[in-house]
Formats: sequence, C-alpha cells, structure tokens
Amino acid sequence: MEFEQRLRERADRLTPTERRIAQTVLAGPQLVAFGTVADLAVAAGAGTATVVRFAVKLGFDGYSELQDSIRSDLAGRLRPAVERIRDEPVGGGASLIAHHLDAELSNVRATLGAVDAEELAAAVALLADPDRPVLALSGVASRGVAVQFVGDLEQIRPACRLLDGNPIDVVRTLTLVGAGATVVALDLRRYERWLIDALQVAIDTGASVISISDSVLSPLAGAADHSFVVEAASASPFDSHVGTLALLDLLVADVATALRSSATARLDRLEAAWRRADALTAD
Repeated sequence: MEFEQRLRERADRLTPTERRIAQTVLAGPQLVAFGTVADLAVAAGAGTATVVRFAVKLGFDGYSELQDSIRSDLAGRLRPAVERIRDEPVGGGASLIAHHLDAELSNVRATLGAVDAEELAAAVALLADPDRPVLALSGVASRGVAVQFVGDLEQIRPACRLLDGNPIDVVRTLTLVGAGATVVALDLRRYERWLIDALQVAIDTGASVISISDSVLSPLAGAADHSFVVEAASASPFDSHVGTLALLDLLVADVATALRSSATARLDRLEAAWRRADALTAD
C-alpha cells in the first residue's frame, strides 16, 4: 500500500497536526478517496493548506495524487471479515492457488523489506537479555503465531510466557514483573481494547515495549520503544498472519545467533530430555 509505505518512511518527520491527518486517512480512507481536501481538513481538525503540505511531505504532487493513491490502496486495505466475505470470489483451481501465493509472498516481502536494521538490533538486544523476562501480549486473531513465538523463544532463553487469561491475571503479572520486562505486543486493526489497556500498564511499570502491528500510527506502535509493521492482506475474509510469522521467525533467529553458546546448551538439554522420555517418534 503506497500511502502507508510513504508514511512509514516519513513518520518521524510529521508534526502533531500531520500525524492527526494521517490517522484520519488511515481510519477513513473512503473520505479521501471520494471527498475533497476540505472534507479531510474538517475531519482532521486542520487547515486545507496543512493537508496539502502533508501530501507534499509524503512525496505526492498534491492532494489529487494522494487521493489517487488512496483509491488504489483501498482495493488491498485490511477490512473486516464481514465486508470481505461479500467480495466477488476469485476463481477456483489454479487461479485461486496463484492468487493466494501472490498475496502471501507479497506479505512476507513487504513485512521483512520494511524492517529497519537499527530497530531490529535494538529489539533483539532486549529479547536476548536473559535477565529480562519476555511477556507476549496478543490479540485473539494473532494468538497462534504468538504462541509459536513464545514456544520457540523459550527453547533458547529462559523466562518467556504468553500473557493470557482475564485482565486481573494480566495486570497482576505485569505489575509484579515490573521494569525489568520486555513486552512484545501483537495486534492488527481493529485493535482489542483490553490489549491496549494492558500495554499501558506495562509502560507504567517501566517495561520495554516491542510492538508488531499493521500501521506506524497504531496505538501499539505509538506506545512502543521499538515497532515493526506487518502486511496482512489476504485472499480470504480473514487477515493473514504469514508476514507476522516471518517477522517473529526473524527475531527468534537473531536471538539464537546472539545467544549461540547458551542457546545450544539449552537445546541440547531439551533434546536429551525428549529422548529419555521417548516423547517423539520418527515415524
């Protein structure tokens, strides 16, 4: 999506008013696609000249080119499943397979291609510190990839867990762990309110936050010390988590490299325990 790509590249240069305009565009792209510069200005509580300057700052010639870009982006923008299920289905057989293949390859390329090397190094330094517990906060939809991430990470370093259960349990854990924790927060648009509330508790206790979401302006990214954006476009009615899984695999791989000696010893102990228990079969 061109607009969000440009937004990622220039997010740190936006003024508070320009960020408000960007949030308005992300929340209601149809307003831009079918409205005027004045409509966007009113919705964002900004002047029309500021809206035009915002478009130029993102590298567009003006509002008209921004509008054209948003119209193109709308076709692939994340929408609720209740809307996507009503789309005209793609043909079956080989064409359907090719459509899914293109969508998921695009998700992985866009997600990993947007990773900033410095942000990655900083996040890995936190995750590789064995003295810092790692707590994962995930929305329901991304819970599966979060479980995989925690399970993989726990095999190469201690003190990793998925924060789950009721809000009382989550808040208690965050409060007791305190400032020494690293919290990894995962969710996609439309963000779950309990997760945002829990993330604020983590911040209040002094935890370091790594966010993984679909926008640089998401409430998760805005609260994070280090943030990553994933692409989640899908050929089905539901968001894809393939790009998210690829990003989490990258984080685990880099942590394993950083902790190579201790991680190897830890995996050796696990492998020996599985063999003693005859827990696995080659058949």
